[in-house]
Amino acid sequence: MTAQTILPANTLSSGYDVANSYMFGGDANTSITNTTPTNTKIFTISLWIKLHEFPTSGGDRIIYGYYSADNTQSYLYLRNDFTLGFYEVDGGTSKIDFRTTQFFRDPTAWYHIVVAIDTSQGTDTNRFKLYVNGSQVSAFNANSYPDQNYASMLNENSLAFNVGGTGFSSDKIHASICEFVFIDGSQLAPTSFGEFDSDTPNTWKPKSVSGLTFGNNGFYLEFKATGTSANSSGAGADTSGNDRHHSVTNLAAADQRVDTCTNNFATLNPLERSPNAITFTDGNTTASGTSGNSGRFTGGTYSPRKGKWWCELKVTVSGSYPIFGAIDADSNMKFDGTYFVGSESAPYQSGFAAFSNADVYHNDDNNYGNWQTYSTNDIIGMGIDMDASPPTLTFVKNGSNEETFNMETPNSGHYTFPAVGLYMAAAIAYFNFGSPPYAISSGNADQNGYGNFEYAPKTNYYSMCSKNIAEFG
Repeated sequence: MTAQTILPANTLSSGYDVANSYMFGGDANTSITNTTPTNTKIFTISLWIKLHEFPTSGGDRIIYGYYSADNTQSYLYLRNDFTLGFYEVDGGTSKIDFRTTQFFRDPTAWYHIVVAIDTSQGTDTNRFKLYVNGSQVSAFNANSYPDQNYASMLNENSLAFNVGGTGFSSDKIHASICEFVFIDGSQLAPTSFGEFDSDTPNTWKPKSVSGLTFGNNGFYLEFKATGTSANSSGAGADTSGNDRHHSVTNLAAADQRVDTCTNNFATLNPLERSPNAITFTDGNTTASGTSGNSGRFTGGTYSPRKGKWWCELKVTVSGSYPIFGAIDADSNMKFDGTYFVGSESAPYQSGFAAFSNADVYHNDDNNYGNWQTYSTNDIIGMGIDMDASPPTLTFVKNGSNEETFNMETPNSGHYTFPAVGLYMAAAIAYFNFGSPPYAISSGNADQNGYGNFEYAPKTNYYSMCSKNIAEFG
């Protein structure tokens, strides 16, 4: 299933904003032990999620739930065929089993998912409801409804509820999550958590949940804090008023992000990369190389045709790699292992690349210019000005040593995306499009107040996020 448009935020009629998410990297989760429930038969779970890594054959990814080693489990999960599933089994006996026909494989979008259960209903189709981006899912590859008055273990007293995976399962989700809400005692529609925007009707957006009744086991994770303890200062702090603060496993302050369902930041694109050559981590903001041919590169998820855009890269250098710059998205460049950033002349027109030895390549011309050498832990600011004629690319090393290069045709009037090439296994590029994968010591936003950078962006250059894109893109 392709997500609806997320999010041209400057056109949104509501002023409700979500400040933070947490990046769950496949080894992280939060957990809370259930108390006496308001109702084991009636509850609703709502969350916003941005997927980073997709399961391969033989491996599913649990988003939330309960899991034990004796085949007693209940969880929402992303299946290895890109579909979404909900499964509950008690001592080996299946109780609930749903698998969508729709696919969930867009790494650029935030999905809103609601599971609403009321097993007291006489009609079986009313006992389990799944919603995505405000619309009820009606097509399933499997649809085994719970028996009437079945008491789900997700809300059972003394069992552990987990977010991001479970304490026993190694198949944890690789995703960013925000606005996680558990409602104990009510089966709610998605309109309790979101609404369609009046200015852009196809855009589903979150709204405040402060007026909801959470029930005994209910909680609300806004991910505002960065501590590791199960209290109001922890990453798993409950802000519902119930003080059901979660314990956290493998969540650090650097995993807190400003990339949220109300301001969607660019990342590297795991669907467009040279095959078997690049490993993505940190929510698709860190790219690591492997040994082999030089034609290995990937790019960002946003390709501007207009506007002025800013990002930062922190590097681990091996040889002359990583190399970074920009690629003409309208050219004939292919992610097939043949080319690298800046390598080819017409008709490929790959764009620019800055090497660590100071060479700057442009369309296979290594005499195009020189910039600065760079080494491990240097932070490189990069500005793309698509409003200039011809468009320009600016490099800034550790806040100084600025130099600007012209990007000659055919980049003019074309879409252009930030890109990185990785040849050596030890070469790593940490991309900060405004939601950094590394610790920031100073903290600088763009002139709209968005993003978090080590060094201040150039004047009138903006981070690649949905709010800026709505205004300038």
